Amino acid sequence: MNINIKISHKRAKNKILNTFTRFSLSALVVTSFFYIAPILINFAEKNFNNKEFTNNSKNILNKTLNKGKIFEEDDTWTKSDEIDLLYDILGENNSEINLVRYTTSEINALFKEVKYELEEVRNTKLVKPIDIGLLPNEIKNIGNTKKRKEMFIKIVLPLIVKENNKIRIDRKRLFTILGKNSNTDIEKKWLQKKYKQYGVRQNDLSTLKIRMDEIPVSLAIAQAAKETGWGTSRFALKGNALFGQWTWSGEGLKPKNAEKGEEHKVMKFHSLQLSVRAYLRNLNTHSSYKNLRKARTKLRNKNKPLDSVVLSNHLDKYAETGTEYIEVLQKIITQNNLKDFDEARLLPSSKDLESLI
Repeated sequence: MNINIKISHKRAKNKILNTFTRFSLSALVVTSFFYIAPILINFAEKNFNNKEFTNNSKNILNKTLNKGKIFEEDDTWTKSDEIDLLYDILGENNSEINLVRYTTSEINALFKEVKYELEEVRNTKLVKPIDIGLLPNEIKNIGNTKKRKEMFIKIVLPLIVKENNKIRIDRKRLFTILGKNSNTDIEKKWLQKKYKQYGVRQNDLSTLKIRMDEIPVSLAIAQAAKETGWGTSRFALKGNALFGQWTWSGEGLKPKNAEKGEEHKVMKFHSLQLSVRAYLRNLNTHSSYKNLRKARTKLRNKNKPLDSVVLSNHLDKYAETGTEYIEVLQKIITQNNLKDFDEARLLPSSKDLESLI
């Protein structure tokens, strides 16, 4: 009996480890969308009525398709430009990558196998490159609150750090380009792509610098925890929605407590990673969070770290509860010592190391 149990656990661990490299390849496939997006722009414009456009703000659909622009700094943007940006965000959600939903015991076996512990992350500021695409259904059955929170943080932490790392690399490249007297054609094309990605008008480098920046890991974890009940919500388990993005089209999950006349749904994502990516893009581009970006820029100009509590004060428009929502976020950040993860960096995967050999 004991032998069979050991064999079963070994198979579960092997099952996860064997697909670990597939997760890395999956991430590469999803990321490649950014590089082919310019080719798809004309196609997007012709077919935008068949696409799903969403954002955390409940007014995004009306603002985009009926009332005007979502870009507060620019008067030269066209409807096509707005469609391109939103398609860039949501086109990533059409991935055909096959994901496996592991059980909590299988995920714990993986964490144990690679020695992934939050206490070590707090001390070393280094995160294992573990890409869990779907939350385990059993997470809602973990009776111990501390263990449930720990499981949730261990799953979403690498995803948030990974997306922030992409932004950090882009930001470094941007400042390198700005320091040159002249730019290469490749650099110019890269800038063109980033203008569209961040909803910035042509050659508006000052706005691009403001928008192309990170969101504190602690703030992202706190919002994900609040929006999903630490990973137990129906939206998180059935739709991979970590941050409560809304949609008005057919693809999404209808809130059970929606009032009569409310047509919105919570958007479904193909993976948790795409939900994180859309969340960061939303805070970095939508006019509702302009003050958050201003506060972030002030911290940067003073060479101060990005303070999640300070920035959270500008998220009153994220939820209908306004200031109450801010208070909840700040309580989650402080009570769970989430700021310990703000300086965390992602360790290179074995595939990354092999490429250097």
